[in-house]
Parts: sequence; structure tokens; C-alpha cells
Amino acid sequence: MIKDTYLSVPAPAEGLFKDNGSRFISYAYPVETEEEVKEIVSGLKKKYHDARHHCYAYRLGYLGDRFRANDDGEPSSSAGRPILGQIDSRGLSDTLVVVVRYFGGIKLGIPGLIRAYKTSSAEALDNAGSVEKIAGKWHKVSFGYQDMNQVMKVLKDMDVRQKDQDFGASCGLSAWVRLSSEEDFLKRLSGIEGCVVEDIQ
Repeated sequence: MIKDTYLSVPAPAEGLFKDNGSRFISYAYPVETEEEVKEIVSGLKKKYHDARHHCYAYRLGYLGDRFRANDDGEPSSSAGRPILGQIDSRGLSDTLVVVVRYFGGIKLGIPGLIRAYKTSSAEALDNAGSVEKIAGKWHKVSFGYQDMNQVMKVLKDMDVRQKDQDFGASCGLSAWVRLSSEEDFLKRLSGIEGCVVEDIQ
């Protein structure tokens, strides 16, 4: 059985940690792409343009194999790593945490920074909670009019999500299939003679 469920945060959430005058404002977000990460981080940099640091970490994909930790000028591994550690300790993916730091005039030292970024990240993630997500893929399905009833029956029986339906000169649509059902889905449609299925990258 293919494992196709994983945990993420359901909605944006915030946290706050203060230490020796420094403020650490943390944000947790559900994200699916690096583009979303860039957009959110640049939005927070604009909003908190007078803050000293905007550190972040994310993990993406149902396997959690795409990740990054960014210290944004803090000493190496004192910010991004502790943030990522909090995402990982909860077993989350498709999750971004950004911590905005206002410097309070007193240096916290490396252990102090690690604790501050860890604690503020934990608060945002605790406030966010978690939700189970199902991993799947979009497929382009092309078929002739004569095969429409058969194709639609497979999609209905398997409760497949659809978009981009086109019933012009020939028929086509995009179908989202959860990973554990993909083999069955492809097998059923390959039994329909005029039906072609391609992965959408």
C-alpha cells in the first residue's frame, strides 16, 4: 500500500516570544510551492521592513524531500535550523515558518538565539494545529465521444476530482488521483481503447 497521507498546517497562525528586549514574531503557513514561500517572505519583509531579521524554514511535498532553512544574517544555524527542527518534530510538510526579529539591544548569544527561534516557531505551530493531507497527481485524460460514458463512469466510481473539461472536436479533461489509487485508475482507463492518459508535470 502506497503511503499518500501526510500532515500540514490547516491555516496561517502566529506566535510571539520576547527575550531581553528582542521580539520574535512568528508565522506558520500552509504552502505547496517555492513560489508561495518567496511571496510570503517578501510580503513579511515589506510589512516588517524595520525589523533586523526575517528568518524562515520550510518543508514541501508529501515525502518532505524539499526543504530549506534560512538564517537571514543571524549566526549560522542559529535561526533557520531551529525553525526547521520544530516543523520536523511535528512531522509536518507543505509548511513554512517565518520568524521576524526586532533586536532589543542586548545580544542573546547562540544558545539564546536557538532557544528564541525554537520557542517562537513552536508557538506559531502549536496555534496552527495540523491537518491530514492526501498526496495525488493530476493526469490529462483524452478520449473520443464514443468512450465518454465509460471514462466518466470510471471517474465517478473512483470519486476523482476534475478540471479543464473540453468536449470540443475531441474530449479531454484533467483528473486528480490520490497516489494509492493511481495504479487502479491507470489500469481501468487503459482498458478503454480510445483513451490516452498522460501525467501533468
